[in-house]
Amino acid sequence: MTKDLSKQEKNTLEEMRCAVTAIEDKKGEAIRVLDVRGKSSITDYIILATGTSDPHVKALKSGLDQALKEAGVQLLGQDRTLGSGWLVVDAFDFMIHLQTSEMRDFYRLDQLWKDATEVAL
Repeated sequence: MTKDLSKQEKNTLEEMRCAVTAIEDKKGEAIRVLDVRGKSSITDYIILATGTSDPHVKALKSGLDQALKEAGVQLLGQDRTLGSGWLVVDAFDFMIHLQTSEMRDFYRLDQLWKDATEVAL
């Protein structure tokens, strides 16, 4: 039995596909999409991706910004602090965390959300 998705859910999945494609196009690594509905009070999904360096994380964000803008995705906010090894983009229904491998290993968001379901786009 398949569950019918609402128009909003379909739209969110399309927007997340756009984001993941943009990250893949810039060679982002270890991309994971986690369903945190019912586990997070601030978003429904989290996209995690790793860049090989601060300049790579910046390039990932630049490609992501362009793709989301072209797709008409409204952003609530975004971290503009370059050089930290971790940039966040908030699209309300989903948040994107772009991190260097050092930051990802240190903060271990994958472990923090280990009870979340991974979503295959």
